[in-house]
Amino acid sequence: MDLLQGTLDMLVLRTLLAGPLHGYGIAKAIRGASHEALQIEFGSLYPALKRLEAKGWVASAWETSEHHRRARYYRLTAAGRKQLVREHSKWADFVSAVGRVMGPVPEAKA
Repeated sequence: MDLLQGTLDMLVLRTLLAGPLHGYGIAKAIRGASHEALQIEFGSLYPALKRLEAKGWVASAWETSEHHRRARYYRLTAAGRKQLVREHSKWADFVSAVGRVMGPVPEAKA
């Protein structure tokens, strides 16, 4: 399933609300939470993480992973929490507006 532009940032922020994760952990958490519907490509994820870090919404540090390897872990900052609230509100408004346009599922005619 393709993501709407800007949606990946919101999903990353939401995922990090649960606690710090490395890039693979973020992708895996999004995939699991979406019941495998969203497959996050690392070519999209890592630029998003850099962008979020540049905005001050996430911070990162090198740590040792559960597999005893060095990995960069990302955590949500206070500014990131505030941004997540704003993004969630905008998303809820968007979903509501699309729902009004789409209405109920039309019946299939043979």
